[in-house]
Amino acid sequence: MQYWLMKSEPDVFSIDDLKQKKTTLWDGVRNYQARNFMTTTMQLGDMVLFYHSNAEPPGIAGLAKISRLAQPDPLQFDKKSEYYDPKATIKTPRWFGVTVEFMQKFNKIISLDELRNHKSLQSMLVIKKGQRLSIQPVSKAEFDVIYKLAH
Repeated sequence: MQYWLMKSEPDVFSIDDLKQKKTTLWDGVRNYQARNFMTTTMQLGDMVLFYHSNAEPPGIAGLAKISRLAQPDPLQFDKKSEYYDPKATIKTPRWFGVTVEFMQKFNKIISLDELRNHKSLQSMLVIKKGQRLSIQPVSKAEFDVIYKLAH
């Protein structure tokens, strides 16, 4: 099993939205490294720290898991979507998304400041200056610390 941090702006799609829907395709990702994590590295059952970005405070809001492997992102074919890609075709899609399933909403946000101030989380990518990648690997040790902070 692997562990991930996946960012979403809560005014676009929050942990509460995922809780209500139960599962969702993680669409709209337009970064090659994040796409490659979804297409080549993520596996069924991998755990996800659901991170609210561009929020006050930004931080980890809950847990999800990968419930379906990567499939073509339909938004790349929709000319009305901001995620439309004219170079993508049904035969050769460029963008993919995994399906995530709601697991748990934390009682409180584990804030970015709290992550930064925790000695054993100093290697997490999310706390590094300039790190804006929307999907990031997390170590089991980091995941375990965050899980304990949430409970």
